[in-house]
Amino acid sequence: MSDIFHAGSGFVFMKVGMHAQESLPDIIERKRREIEGAGYGLWGYGGNTCHPLTMVQPFARDFVKRDGIIYLCMQPMESGHLAFPERAVESSRDGVNWEPIPEPINVLGSRYALAIKSLEEVDVELPLSETRVAIGKSTGRRGDVYISGRVDKGCLEVVDDPDTDSSKPPVHIGLIAELIEPYAVLLRK
Repeated sequence: MSDIFHAGSGFVFMKVGMHAQESLPDIIERKRREIEGAGYGLWGYGGNTCHPLTMVQPFARDFVKRDGIIYLCMQPMESGHLAFPERAVESSRDGVNWEPIPEPINVLGSRYALAIKSLEEVDVELPLSETRVAIGKSTGRRGDVYISGRVDKGCLEVVDDPDTDSSKPPVHIGLIAELIEPYAVLLRK
């Protein structure tokens, strides 16, 4: 796994836990079934820090050109996301053209989703102080400073000159997924 986190590599970081009244272990099981049944899964999320069209897609395309692969690295956490588990029925890669979500895929209680082709449980420590925000208004901000408070996700790059003055401990990465084209989509019910 350490080959994922080398200087110059990029990845989407996300804290994950209960979502739309479903436990993380149940979500993992469901996503694995989706990947098996449809060849890919959609990992739902919300918030504005990783908008599919303005953040994730351009970031992912850029880093796939560099490394060939882009990953979603997830830090499990306690969460109480109690939104209604309503299934999204359509997705869009551009906000204009919409298509039905295939029947084996169930994205619940989300506005956006990341397209994944694998989902592995791992046990990896990641020093966010060795990363920087790679796109958007906070470009260049140290990862451990950016991912704090209400910010729970970001498009990050591992840097060659990490700031060793950080007092924040590494975060535990418990899940890694490989992202695939179109990397992220908009959803609607």
